[in-house]
Order: sequence, then C-alpha cells, then structure tokens
Amino acid sequence: MISGAGIVLRETPEWRRPPAFDKLIVMAQSSAPLDIVCPCCEASLRIDPATGAVLHHKAKEKPKTFEDFGAAVQHQKGEAERREDAFQRSLAAHKVQKDVLAKKFDDLFQKAKENPDEPPPKRAFDFD
Repeated sequence: MISGAGIVLRETPEWRRPPAFDKLIVMAQSSAPLDIVCPCCEASLRIDPATGAVLHHKAKEKPKTFEDFGAAVQHQKGEAERREDAFQRSLAAHKVQKDVLAKKFDDLFQKAKENPDEPPPKRAFDFD
C-alpha cells in the first residue's frame, strides 16, 4: 500500500496489469502496421504498433449532395416555399395553443376536484 498527501493506492496485480494488457503486448511486438477503422467517424487509420504513431489517416469520403448544378438550383428554388409552409404550420399551431392549454387545465382541474386527497402531479424540476 502506498500513501502520501492523503491518497492511498493499493498495489494489487489486477490494478497494475489488466488482463487485456497481455494482448496489447503481443500486438506491440509485431512489426506489421495495424489497419483500423474509427468507430466514430469511420476514417481508416494505419498505426505503427511499435511507436503507436499514426502512419496514415484517410477520412471517409462523403457522398455528393447533388449530382449536378441544375439539381442544386431546383432544390434552392423550392427552399422558399418550404420555409413558408413551415412558418404557416407553426403559426397555426401557435394560434390553437391557447385553447389546448385551456383544455389541459380544465381536465387537470376536474381531476383535482374529483380526488382532493391525491397529491399534485410532479413538475419537471421535482424529478431532480
């Protein structure tokens, strides 16, 4: 057991050498570079096992959004119409929001009248 500055470390074999460490030692002893695909960005990496340095990095090729310039122009022309449609849907939802909230309040008020002994429903910040 090592102690110092209020920190106590236990020296046990499982802390000093995890079981997977043996596999890493065998991989480090081989001289052939490792080809690995990143699980996050799907880039291909070539790694030198002796030094752990990245020898080669190739990012994943992203597909083109549009095949030709004409398709991009047509998409851009329809963009204004899609924005207007989204705005009209949002405006319609906003107009009926007052009625929806009033109906929800009436429903909860009716439940509170029917069961006066029941505790009030939990609010979002009560779950913390």
